[in-house]
Amino acid sequence: MPKFVRSFLAQSALLAAAVGGAAYATSRVDAVYVGRAPVVQRLVQQSWRDSAAAKAPWAVAHVDSAVASPRFEADRRAFVADLMRTGRMSAERAESLATYVVREAYRKKVPPALVLGVMLTENDEFRSTARSNVGAVGLMQVYPKVWVPTLGKRFGTDLRDDETNVRYGVHILSHYLRTSSDDAASGGVAGADGALRRGLLRYNGCVRGTNTRGCHRYPDKVMRAVERYAVAQCAGEGVAGCVERPLRFAMRGGEELVAAR
Repeated sequence: MPKFVRSFLAQSALLAAAVGGAAYATSRVDAVYVGRAPVVQRLVQQSWRDSAAAKAPWAVAHVDSAVASPRFEADRRAFVADLMRTGRMSAERAESLATYVVREAYRKKVPPALVLGVMLTENDEFRSTARSNVGAVGLMQVYPKVWVPTLGKRFGTDLRDDETNVRYGVHILSHYLRTSSDDAASGGVAGADGALRRGLLRYNGCVRGTNTRGCHRYPDKVMRAVERYAVAQCAGEGVAGCVERPLRFAMRGGEELVAAR
């Protein structure tokens, strides 16, 4: 066979192989891109889950392992620092109160910084004996007539005791946040941010038909307190980083984080 014929056949074979390879590669690329969004979503979600596990184990881990994690003590120390920054309590009381709050926040899957914001909004002088004109008592202004009959056997009845009051307050806050989250899931509230606001409004007693003037501003007051005082806890990430995103993760298992970004 003449040399030029052999060369022509060889080049033709290479061209055919190249075309076939390109067609295969194109089909593979198409297949990858067809499924690209779910794959990326899963990878990003897993990345945020890993981040949440490190920064907010209360949001993703079992209660016992979360409380036993090194992050628990780091969060407790940050809470102490934020309490001391208010200038409204002794170091000794800050230590004990931080222990109560962070422990209960971990147990009930609520951001400790949010509890601080609620506490400062309800009782900015941290007076254990504080009593409102409608009968709410203690650090987190718990209504005895409403909650003691329900929770007294579990938590005790002395709402002037800091530890008892915190247990009530965090439990009630968690209950309202999750109820509002369920409403959001069923379309009753506009998204996770709406669920957070609704939960805080319910904690404050600001519901349809209430006569409390200006109560609809309560969530904004809580968030301003977080921004101002939860400095060590939020570590520059603001309300979004230390309250909204981890709380959304805790409530929805992480699937809403993609939409939130």
